Amino acid sequence: MNTVTDIFGSMVFNDSVMRERLPKDVFRQVQRSMNEGRRLDSAAAAVVANAMKDWAIEKGATHYTHWFQPMTGVTAEKHDSFIAPVGGGKVIMEFSGKELIQGEPDASSFPSGGLRATFEARGYTTWDPTSYAFIKDGVLCIPTAFCSYGGEALDKKTPLLRSMEAINREGLRVLKLFGNEDVRAVKTTVGPEQEYFLIDQSVYERRKDLVYTGRTLFGARPPKGQELDDHYFGSLKPRVRAFMKELDEELWKLGVMAKTEHNEAAPAQHELAPIYTTTNIAADHNQLTMELMQRIARKHGMVCLLHEKPFAGVNGSGKHNNWSITTDTGVNVFEPGETPAENAQFLLFLCAVIQAVDDYQDLMRICVASAGNDHRLGAAEAPPAIVSVFLGDELNAILNAIDLGAPYGSREKELFKVGVHVLPKFPKDTTDRNRTSPFAFTGNKFEFRMLGSSQSISGPNVVLNTAVAESLRQYADRLEKAEDFDAALHELIREVIRTHRRIIFNGNGYGEEWTKEAERRGLQNFPSTPDCTPEYLAEKNVALFTRHRIYTEAELRARCQMKLEGYSKVLHIEALTMMDMLWKDILPAVSACTGDLARAANEKKQLSPAMDVSYETKTAADLSKLAASAAIHGRALEAAMEGLKSEHESLAAARYYRDRVFPAMQSLRAVVDAMELRCGAKYWPYPSYGEILFSVK
Repeated sequence: MNTVTDIFGSMVFNDSVMRERLPKDVFRQVQRSMNEGRRLDSAAAAVVANAMKDWAIEKGATHYTHWFQPMTGVTAEKHDSFIAPVGGGKVIMEFSGKELIQGEPDASSFPSGGLRATFEARGYTTWDPTSYAFIKDGVLCIPTAFCSYGGEALDKKTPLLRSMEAINREGLRVLKLFGNEDVRAVKTTVGPEQEYFLIDQSVYERRKDLVYTGRTLFGARPPKGQELDDHYFGSLKPRVRAFMKELDEELWKLGVMAKTEHNEAAPAQHELAPIYTTTNIAADHNQLTMELMQRIARKHGMVCLLHEKPFAGVNGSGKHNNWSITTDTGVNVFEPGETPAENAQFLLFLCAVIQAVDDYQDLMRICVASAGNDHRLGAAEAPPAIVSVFLGDELNAILNAIDLGAPYGSREKELFKVGVHVLPKFPKDTTDRNRTSPFAFTGNKFEFRMLGSSQSISGPNVVLNTAVAESLRQYADRLEKAEDFDAALHELIREVIRTHRRIIFNGNGYGEEWTKEAERRGLQNFPSTPDCTPEYLAEKNVALFTRHRIYTEAELRARCQMKLEGYSKVLHIEALTMMDMLWKDILPAVSACTGDLARAANEKKQLSPAMDVSYETKTAADLSKLAASAAIHGRALEAAMEGLKSEHESLAAARYYRDRVFPAMQSLRAVVDAMELRCGAKYWPYPSYGEILFSVK
């Protein structure tokens, strides 16, 4: 029987495989490319391609694909076989360096936000040597970036790689100022916790809304939900345990360090968390994780739901993005050290994050915005849509002491001076965790909790990396010119604390009081996707991304348009699905139930006028009244949909869906859910919430 150590990474063309199969000089080139971002020459690429092909064929692969991440949010792949003709009706297995480095898929049908016209079909995929190739379903998958014929980024990987270069560049400048001459690379690392629901496939297939949209558009609350907290961390059901076991094994084969799994708060909800790894690899791994979750669930007769809010009235699903900065020498910059210089460095990087989050609150909100996540943010299980930073009491007190020039702690007699005074011993877990905080310091990392469960982690990490790189750029520009480094550093940190302390909030983010307090502080509040998305093109945001060469202005405009169009398309599909369910299934079912009740009342009265038919007549009357109301609301939704004008530009259309279509959907749902509570179960055309949430035994 294979052990975990035997199967881990067995389907990955990783360092150990490359060390064994590549010439030493080529292996060193690949390592420099992975660790330092150096370009791999074509001769070395040819050697890597041949070794990769031989290894893949030995593992049973017959095809290869450039595996990329277009703006759809899911992955894409076009398979090509290794065969090449040699004459006489024979073939050989061949794979060149050119085929490894670049591919050419059709770019016309992927979302581009206007960057590409339909007739402009050509697009290119380019090998990302910093992420390992792997074998999936008998196909060699080569992680790649995806760009247009004109060079515009059409994917999520390219901007992420650019942002990693930016924070490496600016981080190195700052670290050199502290004497870290041995550091050659600065990388961000991420461990994304993935929440999801598992429901029985048979109930899923009987719910049009789940099939078409990923969430329930109708559904009355069941008698029991998550009130007793009995599902949270509870023992795993046999089918769920079997699913998790197979999921772990398949992820381990692909080098994904799946570590922690448990039941989440809501019935049928679960979570998987991996060990941290470099951000672009973590992004690749999370895409693989979501794909395998959905595929393996089907093998076990279940469906994995990744929608942010598949069920009203119970917790939705997020994806906590645990983010940190490390050096190639093994130092985590968010860990306080033993010397004044180490602690001053820690405080400066901490300030860089605080400033970045405050300066770019709008981008932090935009990068997690979607129609699905709008249902979740601000609810009782997710952070509010207002961005803030949680530091905990001790770190907050240290920053206050620096700001005020006051002593810190009862044992301290001298003023707290950065770069001279030694920080008190500061353990990793010095404070409680704040589940209501959108962005919380949790020891030696920050936990960005606003991400939706279905989204790629690339976008949020592009924003984080770039915004922090900008803070570090400003600090390096200033400190490199300083005559007295320690004095300049101390003044800089005090200035950042004073300017950006408004973003620090350690209290309850769920309370109404925080909304008022945030407004008083001047923090931004964007409840919905159409509210925040236009800020993509704010002058400061365009300047940020263009300065660090993450996006061109055209690429930013395209992403703004795609986000707005995506929001509108989701609501459009949901509204059409609701009308389909209402007219074809729900109203006919309620009519049948009402008719049977009326006939039963008549028959009972004919049998004996003394019989009590109050249940039948009252229920029939209630259902009839509700059905009439549902029909009115259904027609109102249709009218709202008909009010859309084809010439609406993307922002106007998104706002129309938010202000006219979505309220009509909510009004219709309220009436239909009330009908479900009164209609006989044998008539109701869809599985109830209770059946869905407790379907997996």
